[in-house]
Amino acid sequence: MKKILTVITITLSLFSCSSDLEKLNENIKDPTDVPGEALFTSAQKSLVDQMVSTNVNDNVFRLFNQHWTETVYTDESNYNLVTRTIPEQHWEHIYKDVLKDLQQSAININKTTVSITENPLNKQNKLAIIEILNVYSYAILVETFGNIPYSEALDLNYKTPKYDDGLTIYKDLINRLNLALTNLDPSGDSFGSSDRIYNGNVTQWIKFANTLKLRMGIQISDIPSEAALALATVSSSAPYVFNSNTDNADLKYLTATPNTNPLYVDLVASGRSDFVPANTLVDYMNTLNDPRRSKFFDSNKDDPNTPEIEYIGGIYGASNSFPNLTHITSTIQAPEYPGTLLDYSETEFLLAEAAERSLYQTPLNAESHYNAAIVASILDWGGTITEASTYLAQPDVAYTTAIGTWRRKIGTQSWIALYNNGFEGWNSWRRLDFPQLTKPADAVSEIPVRYTYPIIEQTLNRFNYISASSVIGGDDVTTKLFWDKY
Repeated sequence: MKKILTVITITLSLFSCSSDLEKLNENIKDPTDVPGEALFTSAQKSLVDQMVSTNVNDNVFRLFNQHWTETVYTDESNYNLVTRTIPEQHWEHIYKDVLKDLQQSAININKTTVSITENPLNKQNKLAIIEILNVYSYAILVETFGNIPYSEALDLNYKTPKYDDGLTIYKDLINRLNLALTNLDPSGDSFGSSDRIYNGNVTQWIKFANTLKLRMGIQISDIPSEAALALATVSSSAPYVFNSNTDNADLKYLTATPNTNPLYVDLVASGRSDFVPANTLVDYMNTLNDPRRSKFFDSNKDDPNTPEIEYIGGIYGASNSFPNLTHITSTIQAPEYPGTLLDYSETEFLLAEAAERSLYQTPLNAESHYNAAIVASILDWGGTITEASTYLAQPDVAYTTAIGTWRRKIGTQSWIALYNNGFEGWNSWRRLDFPQLTKPADAVSEIPVRYTYPIIEQTLNRFNYISASSVIGGDDVTTKLFWDKY
């Protein structure tokens, strides 16, 4: 009996050791084992981080817009994208850190069993929201590069994925967005606190998806062959878009790393003084006595060298003295300052465009949307209705008297309002061609209208890279993309 007990004890001991050893071989960081909700949060933050960042290795759109300029190191203000492999970082962040995590998030959520007490609409809503961010992310890549890997992207079976046609991708993204909208149901919940933008509010995601759809419809509206699609896309989304600043798609950052706003990391924690507001923007806002200057910039009134001038921008593209110039407002440098993907002001400018293009309402309605956009921007930055009214009353701002075509009026004011959304500011400028920006004296090219493809693609995916470059008209920063017709 004692021998039998000894054998049983040894066997159980060996089994236990074997089980423990197997646990040591488990990859606890395997994304297939991570809750889909956690992967969604990670992807969401990575997306906003990339779009908000001003790290010159990752995001130089504020410089392309001439909203900001550099002080000592001026390569990026002069459109040098090669030294720091900037396109590669943008490409990699969105494909790897955003789209791949979203893909795995959907897989993990799909395979999770719904309990008998849980509303099945919750899973449906989660998958639809993931799809909306997929569409947003792919749209950013297409709008940045043109033709990109899409149908074979993220599939490990394709080591060298082909590049799909940009317009074909864009049209498919609109279809995917339409389907995602049909799957969103406010009678169910979604991600709750795992959603750092809307805290799982499905109604807000419906507004976001429609606002994104509006923007995508406007983006293709200059393509003659896509007139019907642009009309259908804009007119079906416009009634359901953002209607106040409370709808803004703002990701909530925290006060402690690693969950702080990237601007805090880039501008404060780094201890560097690399950026100042550009004279292009500051001078124009000075001429209009724009009330947002005190919100966008820190005043120069305490500078004994220039006590008579309140705001002085750095010369765009040149070396600039940080101490002697206007500084970027401390407001957006706070660690918890939110990062924005889409906002109400941009929505109203898009509606003004839609009216002028007769895609939604008529050109007679453009003025009211233009006014609403400017008011929304001023209020969102902490201004007052009185300040907004005074600003709009100026002949150079008022829609009926401001100089130029509707493209110039909307383009210029949209450029100002998108001060803290570099990519969308660049998008608006490329689409409308206003304001008229001038390249700096030392620029290595004309003002970029696209990123060049990552250098790594030229070596590891060379055949498809050469093909894609040829199709779009050359892998150059001056190659206009399919929607950029003017």
